[in-house]
Amino acid sequence: MRARIVINFTNRARYDDATGFDPEVLTVPSKLLNPCELEIDLFCKGLRVDPSCTLTEDARKVSRTRAGLGSGLEVLIPGPLKDIWMNVPVEEDFARQSPYRILKDRSEYFVTDDRFGTLYPVRIPVEPRWYTKRTSKGTEMCRVGVLQGTYLGIYISNSCLYWYSSPSLNCKFCTTGSNVGVNEVAVKDIGDVVEVCEAAKEESGVTFVHFNSGYQAGRDLEQAAPYVKAVKERVGALIGVQLMPSQELWKYDWLVDLGADHFSFCYEFENPEYFARYLPGKLKTIGQETFFKAMEYTSKRLGKGAVSGEIIAGVEPIEDTLRAIDRITGAGAFPTVCVFRPVIGSDMENHPSPRYEDMRVVFEHVYEACKRNGIPIGVAPNIEVSLICQPDDTRYLARRTPSTLLYEARLRVMKRLARPVFRRKLKPLRIHADASAAPAPC
Repeated sequence: MRARIVINFTNRARYDDATGFDPEVLTVPSKLLNPCELEIDLFCKGLRVDPSCTLTEDARKVSRTRAGLGSGLEVLIPGPLKDIWMNVPVEEDFARQSPYRILKDRSEYFVTDDRFGTLYPVRIPVEPRWYTKRTSKGTEMCRVGVLQGTYLGIYISNSCLYWYSSPSLNCKFCTTGSNVGVNEVAVKDIGDVVEVCEAAKEESGVTFVHFNSGYQAGRDLEQAAPYVKAVKERVGALIGVQLMPSQELWKYDWLVDLGADHFSFCYEFENPEYFARYLPGKLKTIGQETFFKAMEYTSKRLGKGAVSGEIIAGVEPIEDTLRAIDRITGAGAFPTVCVFRPVIGSDMENHPSPRYEDMRVVFEHVYEACKRNGIPIGVAPNIEVSLICQPDDTRYLARRTPSTLLYEARLRVMKRLARPVFRRKLKPLRIHADASAAPAPC
């Protein structure tokens, strides 16, 4: 029987199918991936589930909520710099051809690369107890919000209106129209949201609540306002808002006064032709430039690292993706780069997943661009987003140069100095701004 090699990133050991672990450090195959490289390759290739697994008892259930990008298996990859959370594709067609398999040995889980006989130890986050609890109004909590990594994601409104146009104007990679109102409550009651946030904070240690929504015909920020205020006042959390951008930039100041700590803008593709091809609704109703203006405005308002620009890698030419990263970091924001996932039920479900080699270049560029522009990464407490390869995950890809060492030293100092600031932000705060209506512009 062929021996497998277990890659423990801090204490490598050999594992033999017949005899188990050998504590000695032995020869390992030439193709070894560090935690971030493994994360990237799993995003690109997906994962097959071995019959030895008991994921229905051990893992969080696969949740097809919001846009559908969290429709995989939540996995934690341990490592010396940081542990990496990711949501691995397991149900899409391309995952069936993956060389990676997840298997269980006794009580432990491993990802095996069948090409090289290597095993990577992983941990499987358990489903939180509050998922099956009900709010005081009788709503099952997991139909209000879900954990994706360590943060709580809540889709606050009816499904994106692009799905109800004729012809449909929905983004071609998205399945929001199939999920909202089916796998989750269509319109979230504010009281339910507050109770779910309280449970997630108390039981799961959540520090970051992320509100998002699809196109709402220009009332996007107004719909988010009461949720932001209620959670900031009654729960105490860092609050992110991911909505369609507004040309009325003063409304972002209003959201900040209500308690928003973070804004993210999903413009997806830097190349205008790809933006038009895959985002017909955004092109028709908003325009690409509106995303850039809102990102630049809010980044100046909140400071470096408090705003993100979200893009998809693996569809448009890689040169365009690299330009997008430069544009985002040049504006003082950080790039949240999603490896394209051909989600089941989307218009692009048959589009090929990207090549690992290309994505490796993209995420090395993420680190270098953040370093070059002095973007603080990994500073906020306990925010691990499993849908993307986070900027601080890419520390594993960094070239060990003097500038890297200086940047890492600055990040350590910033993280230490920011601790009391975040402690205050995580306490309930009295908000005096009115959430019922946006104030008149100055």
